Amino acid sequence: MNTSKTVLITGGNKGIGFESARQLGKLGFIILIGSRDQSKGHEAAASLKNENINAEAITLDVTDLDTIQSATKRIEAQYGALDVLINNAGVNLDRGLPPSQLELTVLRNTYETNVFGMFSVTKAMLPLIKKSPAGRIVNLSSGLASLTLNIDPESDSEKYGVNLLAYMSSKTAVNALTVLFAKELRETPIKINSADPGFTATDLNGHTGYRTVEQGASIVVKLATLLGDGPNGGFFDENGVIQW
Repeated sequence: MNTSKTVLITGGNKGIGFESARQLGKLGFIILIGSRDQSKGHEAAASLKNENINAEAITLDVTDLDTIQSATKRIEAQYGALDVLINNAGVNLDRGLPPSQLELTVLRNTYETNVFGMFSVTKAMLPLIKKSPAGRIVNLSSGLASLTLNIDPESDSEKYGVNLLAYMSSKTAVNALTVLFAKELRETPIKINSADPGFTATDLNGHTGYRTVEQGASIVVKLATLLGDGPNGGFFDENGVIQW
């Protein structure tokens, strides 16, 4: 068994997921790129290898239980445990429509990836994370998930001005998932937290974000490498705690 720490990143072939992989790879982690597109996963892993990072691609579609189970078995067979899980895969399907004009199928499909997919991967990988001496789980959320900021026009005008029911509520649900798993795991060494990367330019928003992936990945990497006295069950951006 390799003694280096392993990290699985869902949707790790691009955007914040790929940059998180790059930064953690530079810290010596073995990078497992979870990608639903096998060829794109291999391309991402090859790119990291060119930077002398130990990386490999794993076919993983968070909405497909068969691929989740196959990925779990492969990681167990190769490494015996998983040190870090970064639940990065996500979608934004609202297309700017207000809540009253949203189709039910859009809401369902958003939750299928952002919530049910995250839950499925976390549940499947948890036995392997428990085998790590200090497992870490990072759930990619969004400052737009904050109910406090969403209801108060004076608190954050940027967030108050956005009203995407499917995406925003799914990320609020992600935060609930974080809190409830943290409660269950509070007597273990595992730490699970939600990360807000900020409005980062990625495919998710058509690259309209004003932050770079390097900036967006910084809080993800920080939460993935928490020491034993670090927080558990929290919601953070690079500046600190975010209101729920």
